[in-house]
Amino acid sequence: MASLLRFRRSTESWSAGTVQDRLYRPLNSKLGATSSTPWFAPPSGYEARRFEMDNGDIALFAWNDHGAYWMGNTETPEALWRTEKYAFSEVPDPISDWVERELLAQLHEETPWLESYPHLSWFFLPVFLSKDGRETSRAFFTDHAAGFPIDDPEPALQFYESFLETGVLDEYRHLMAGKLGTSEALNLIRMTAAMGEFNAAYLLDAAGYDLVPEAPVSTGHSLDFRVEGEDGSHLAEVTHPAPPHRRSVSSAVEAVRQTAATKVDGQLDAHGGGVLLMVDCSSFTNEEWQAVSSAKPAVGHRPAVVYRLRPDGTTAGYADGHVPLDLGTLA
Repeated sequence: MASLLRFRRSTESWSAGTVQDRLYRPLNSKLGATSSTPWFAPPSGYEARRFEMDNGDIALFAWNDHGAYWMGNTETPEALWRTEKYAFSEVPDPISDWVERELLAQLHEETPWLESYPHLSWFFLPVFLSKDGRETSRAFFTDHAAGFPIDDPEPALQFYESFLETGVLDEYRHLMAGKLGTSEALNLIRMTAAMGEFNAAYLLDAAGYDLVPEAPVSTGHSLDFRVEGEDGSHLAEVTHPAPPHRRSVSSAVEAVRQTAATKVDGQLDAHGGGVLLMVDCSSFTNEEWQAVSSAKPAVGHRPAVVYRLRPDGTTAGYADGHVPLDLGTLA
């Protein structure tokens, strides 16, 4: 699996000539490339070039007397192999803003339906335009409704657009977007499980809690969320059972039990207690969820909440043990 889009920072001296010799010529020789002015003006004090490859890859390069920044979803030219990589939030805002403007325009030209979802486009931009994951990630949202068991993706897209627009996860964009993965193969189970963490974040945020994803704990690993509220700090771990129609289990109840047991026997046992287990069943069909809701199976860990989120934001579920957070009807 390749990585998310990230900048490369060069501290060498660059000119229009060295850009042509060290970047454009290798790209053109290997992939076939066109070098042009960017679609939008680069930041003040920078010169810039846009490279478009015959295979659909793109790259941007901006430089001044103090160094240069490269961003691309193509093969990195050898001249930049030893440069350090940086997330969007780790480079100067003018550079990041310019590149995002260029890439969002590219994304919306390639995938016009995403233009109606500007914050979703922005949040998942490092995945939507990644080298290997750009086709599978977009297909996951439009062809598979981001994991919801519905035929029309629009409600799912609007739900995540509205939630991400709140900005509650903006600070953790690179981390959270990366959970979707950047693989050429569409792994529906893994990608849906990744969205389970967004569903949990929505539930916790709606209940009025502050979130810190991937909270380190004393055992040396991380749990999905540290949850801060008026009553103090709590830890939460999310698991997302693949529904029976996507895995070889006998029933929806068994799917919940098996997946929860895997999580409990691993991270939660190692932690030694005090963690809320959140079992997200949002990809279950109505019939599958009805079976779970009626049986209310224990999940082998307390406290736990088992729930299903719908694209309209409504949630149904039940608690197993005393839940230390006020999650309304779930607790």
